[in-house]
Amino acid sequence: MYTGTLFIISAPSGTGKSTLMQQIFKKKILNKIAVSVSHTTRSMRKGEKDGEHYYFVSKKEFKNMIKKKYFLEYAKIFNNYYGTSKLIVKKFLSLGFDIFLIINWEGAQNIRKRISNSKSIFLLPPSKKELHRRLQNRGQDSDLVIKKRMKKAVSEISHYHEYDYIVVNNKLKTALFDLSNIILANRLRTSYQKQKKNNLIKKLLNC
Repeated sequence: MYTGTLFIISAPSGTGKSTLMQQIFKKKILNKIAVSVSHTTRSMRKGEKDGEHYYFVSKKEFKNMIKKKYFLEYAKIFNNYYGTSKLIVKKFLSLGFDIFLIINWEGAQNIRKRISNSKSIFLLPPSKKELHRRLQNRGQDSDLVIKKRMKKAVSEISHYHEYDYIVVNNKLKTALFDLSNIILANRLRTSYQKQKKNNLIKKLLNC
C-alpha cells in the first residue's frame, strides 16, 4: 500500500480556500482525497456543521487535548484555538489518500517540521480590493474586524515564499484547474509511482 501526501493550504481570510476545497469534492475532480477537519474553540457560523467544517469544542476541552498531545499542530488566532488531529491525518495517509489541511503560515511551519514530505500551497487573492469585497460579502464580520483581517492579510501574504506552490484565486474554475494539476503532478513523481506501480515495474524489469 502506498502512502498519500499531506497538502497544506494557506491563505488570508476571504481568499476563498474553503469554497475551493468544497468544489474539489463536489465536482469529484480527483479520487482518494480527504480534508482534515480541524478542532476549534470559535463559535459555529451560520451554515456550518459540527464534524464537517470543524469540530467545535470548548477552550477547556481544547486545552485538555493539548495536554494529551492530541494535536499534530495547533495555534491561537483572533483569541480562538485551532488544532489538527494526529490520528485523522495518519489514518488517511496510511490508506493512500491525499489529505488537505487548511491552516495558517505558522501551522504550516510546524507541519513541515513534523512531516518533511508534505507539500504546501499558498492561495492569493487577485487584489486587495477584491479581498475586501469578499470579506464584506460574507456578512460575518463588522467593519472593524474586516479592517483587522485586511491588515493581517498583508502579514500572512509576506510568507508566500515558504510555500511550494502559489495559486491565485481570481476565477474559481481556473483556480480549481491549477490546484488539480498540482495534485496530479505530485502523483506522477517517480517516488510516488514507485510505490503505486511497484508490481508493474518489477514485471517490466523481469528478464
